[in-house]
Amino acid sequence: MVNVGVLGATGMVGQRFIQLLENHPDFEVTALAASSRSAGKRYEDATTWYMNNEMPESVKDIEVIETTPEAMDNDVDIVFSSLPADFALTVEKAYAKDYVVASNASAHRMKKNIPLVIPEVNPECLDMIDAQQKENDWDGFIVTNPNCSTIALALTLKPIVDNFNVNSVRVSTMQAVSGAGYNGVPSMAIIDNLVPYIGGEEEKMESESLYLLGKFDGSDVINADFKLSASCHRVPVIDGHTEAVFIELDDKFDIDDVADKMANFKGLPQELNLFSAPENPVIVKNENDRPQPRMDRNAGNGMAVTVGRLREDQAFDNSFKYVLVGHNTVRGAAGASILNAELINDKIL
Repeated sequence: MVNVGVLGATGMVGQRFIQLLENHPDFEVTALAASSRSAGKRYEDATTWYMNNEMPESVKDIEVIETTPEAMDNDVDIVFSSLPADFALTVEKAYAKDYVVASNASAHRMKKNIPLVIPEVNPECLDMIDAQQKENDWDGFIVTNPNCSTIALALTLKPIVDNFNVNSVRVSTMQAVSGAGYNGVPSMAIIDNLVPYIGGEEEKMESESLYLLGKFDGSDVINADFKLSASCHRVPVIDGHTEAVFIELDDKFDIDDVADKMANFKGLPQELNLFSAPENPVIVKNENDRPQPRMDRNAGNGMAVTVGRLREDQAFDNSFKYVLVGHNTVRGAAGASILNAELINDKIL
């Protein structure tokens, strides 16, 4: 059993980490770190629990510690980070001297020698770890997962990019309010409304997707060479990002072949039978009115992405379009970091 800690344990994503790690066969939560306001308190006393199930009994009596490596138990091997980006920028490096840091924060994404990984999409980027350790003289290392909307999109694009020549991708997102945190979007701003702007989100989707679907040459990533444009919007849905995707290929195609490639797509986590890996990373629905966040966000225990309305685009040559739904705080956040850690535990530790 690998002992793990959670940084930012009292926040929404930190709580999702704890929820998903309950009864994990390989990982046991033994350390919870948060702000100085929470340090020294029992986790139950320090936390307003936002999840839709009860707080696990196993963490209620854990004493919350300061978010410093010095406060962390030496028996911990992996720390999961759900810290704000500005705080994570320095804190994660401090932890990486001695610990494996599986980060959901954006601070170190796409930085040289720090892997940005979706295990089904680009596990080979974990080979950056040796160079990262040597460069920084660290015993540990940092591995990051992408933005929540990027993860859902990239999982559906991977079987397409691997089997067809893509010219361009356009995506329009309808993103759940949980992506902004519990206090992130005021109710008066989102009820009976749609907010057509999420700061930095479009840039993240465009740059991270091309990186994830590019080629790792052993030292650097060469971005995918197609064009990708994103438009991101906040909608009054609690959990589950919806995305409308439009793809242009460079030649004619069979839409049934596209559906087959997506539905039968599997990656390294499925081959290794990792605990959090969904049996099918992409689930293809045939109903006219699916996917829907409320009905499909929990597919594969929230770790699968559901695709529907897959059809040829009659307005443009060699083009098709579809709608996807992915759980933004499970597959798009805590679950992504946990799956990264499971792959690291299997292949590296």
